[in-house]
Amino acid sequence: MGCASSIHISDRVVYHSGKESEDSHSPQQTNTTQHQGNPTTLTEVQFGPMKLFKDPLQVLLVFAKEDSQSNGFCWACEKAGFRFSLARTVESARECFVEKQHDLVIIDHRQTRHLDAEALCRAIRSVISSENTVIVAVVKRPDREEASVMPLINAGFNRRYVENANMMACYNELLQLEHGEVRAQFKLRAGNALFTALEQSQEAIEITSEDQVIQYVNPAYESIMGYQQGELIGKEIIEVPKSEKNKPDLLETINSCIRKGKVRKKTVHSTLQNVSDKIRHYVSINRPLNDNNKSEKPSERVQAESQTDIQSSKHKDRRKGSLDVRSTTSRGSDGSSQRRHSSMARIHSMTIEAPITKVINIINAAQESSPMPVAEALDRVLEILRTTELYSPQLGTKDEDPHTNDLVGGLMTDGLRRLSGNEYIFSTKQPHHIPSHLTTPLSLNDIPPRIAQTMENEDSWDFDIFNLEAATMKRPLTYLGLKIFSRFGVCEFLNCPEATLRSWLQVIEANYHSTNSYHNSSHAADVLHATAYFLCKERVKQSLDPIDEVAALIAATVHDVDHPGRTNSFLCNAGSELAILYNDTAVLESHHAALAFQITTRDDKCNIFKNIERNEYRTLRQAIIDMVLATEMTKHFEHVNKFVNSINKPLAALEENGGNNDEESVKSVLTSPENRILVKRMLIKCADISNPCRPQELCIEWAGRISEEYFAQTDEEKRQGLPVVMPVFDRNTCSIPKSQISFIDYFITDMFDAWDAFADLPNLMQHLDNNFKYWKGLDERKLHSLRPPPE
Repeated sequence: MGCASSIHISDRVVYHSGKESEDSHSPQQTNTTQHQGNPTTLTEVQFGPMKLFKDPLQVLLVFAKEDSQSNGFCWACEKAGFRFSLARTVESARECFVEKQHDLVIIDHRQTRHLDAEALCRAIRSVISSENTVIVAVVKRPDREEASVMPLINAGFNRRYVENANMMACYNELLQLEHGEVRAQFKLRAGNALFTALEQSQEAIEITSEDQVIQYVNPAYESIMGYQQGELIGKEIIEVPKSEKNKPDLLETINSCIRKGKVRKKTVHSTLQNVSDKIRHYVSINRPLNDNNKSEKPSERVQAESQTDIQSSKHKDRRKGSLDVRSTTSRGSDGSSQRRHSSMARIHSMTIEAPITKVINIINAAQESSPMPVAEALDRVLEILRTTELYSPQLGTKDEDPHTNDLVGGLMTDGLRRLSGNEYIFSTKQPHHIPSHLTTPLSLNDIPPRIAQTMENEDSWDFDIFNLEAATMKRPLTYLGLKIFSRFGVCEFLNCPEATLRSWLQVIEANYHSTNSYHNSSHAADVLHATAYFLCKERVKQSLDPIDEVAALIAATVHDVDHPGRTNSFLCNAGSELAILYNDTAVLESHHAALAFQITTRDDKCNIFKNIERNEYRTLRQAIIDMVLATEMTKHFEHVNKFVNSINKPLAALEENGGNNDEESVKSVLTSPENRILVKRMLIKCADISNPCRPQELCIEWAGRISEEYFAQTDEEKRQGLPVVMPVFDRNTCSIPKSQISFIDYFITDMFDAWDAFADLPNLMQHLDNNFKYWKGLDERKLHSLRPPPE
């Protein structure tokens, strides 16, 4: 008994075909990872009126050591014709799951010394696609009193299996799982398609409980009501917010539109009942009436039954023409239709002064005289305008490149799920003061010749920051800061002595972590250099005032101070003190800005703001904070899209039209307060992630450093049992060329196209093109490293 004699175990994962041997009950080895089950037909599954077809079950078995229990499940999978994989370690199991997306995972929980089953379960649950995966823990047979299953449930397990190596017991367990939990999860997954249809429907749909508590509304319903889902879900219909400001003339306008038939709604109400005739849900659908169906009754009520009752109700009286009394007289009856129209009026009257409301009113007026296709398109416009993120695209998750997915998940979200018992302690120490060996005052004229020579071409884009890093013994920020701040007259603007500026630069640099491979003072110096370079471009100089330039240089200097070398997502998942302090929102960026001002203002010796007027200080402080917060990647597309739509497009239109007032119009676009803010945000964003636009050798070095920092984070996430935010950044499997290609494609290209159109940066775009081709070439050769192997 057992499959030990015929299984070939690799170091990581064993794949099986699921084809049962004629001579043995042991699973057979396959030579590739493309393992298939028996060539059986697809299983037909009925889900309400939907007919689904399910592939053979995919099973992941995770057993650290081979024994009779693992052999029993191997044999059971073979007999059932299920495709399955066998993993020995937590890492290989997670990698296998990410690749294969199994329906069922069975994890050995008997020997925690060899395999941390609960940590593995949490790691699998951190993968978004695991939502509908059934995970089973194989536990020891209890010697004494039965233990609680709550720790397993909290870890993410669906159920447990008390060890029983009997092959038929394993086989029966798999069959029960397939026809029970796994099939139920398969139906739930199919339910996502229904929700997608509801979300895209132009008919307003509302689902309530039997007590008229709102359980679901779709975007079209939000558009009609003027409220967001969060304001409606969980409330009784009669609790929907009211206002005393309804105006009779506005209501009359709406009613006149209804009488004309232009926005007339057909309301269909359904009740979902069970066998005992108890109403479980009400479904309300508001449907626009066109010319072809105006003759229909404005409101009709239909009786709907759940799928489980269809067979039993075939011989029942269908009650044609009758109405459900409870539905008609309840809180969701015809009165709710009137409330919908009045609530629209309330929304308009409540926010009549808001600019967005004026826009919506103009569109509503245009709809009255528009043909149906145009009116429907304007409905979609209104739906978009009522969202909160007008400039941020909706990010796909499932079918995109995994490198892009991980970059988006790791850089543009604030964590996945909070795990108890894994708190990450960070920033409990006090900020660094200036080390004693750095306190010797320096003058710009006293800089050592070797360092001065290294900085001779600091105004060139091709300036080599790594030469300066080596010459200054990893203290490039102080020296480069002295030169750049002197070139821009920062001390004169701030009315502060050069000694104060020197002290400030030294203490800021001391609070960067030299142990970070990427987010250290060399990165800050690199961003400062790029910022200074951009500030010298003609268009930028036309747009910004001296106070903006000073704010930009200071923001670049402090933008990553005290960075721990971990992403926001990591800190949120780990429950760090900073994540708690800043409510999981822009955690690091908020910390950088706050700490920079704490360091600066606590000691007069380095307080560069000491001698400026209060109002000027407030303006400067606001600009610095805004620019540091702009480096957070969650609002990346919002900042870029606002810049393009508010600045680039108007400037392009002016250039096309020409005219006598062209120069004055360009100036008004460039110097408006709102647009100056957008320029400063775009400037520091481009400076912060300009590595792909640097000369090739510099680009390669930066790519290696950021990859190493992400590798270190992945290592720590695995050690602590935290969700791995960027699984592709595993030092054993990562393709650095692929990660760079994804980063350039997703974040860099569009942003620098827009910045180049504004600031005219042909040399940067040429470097970007060369670097992209370099990474593409390595990827086409299937290389994972920074450089090709020596010839």
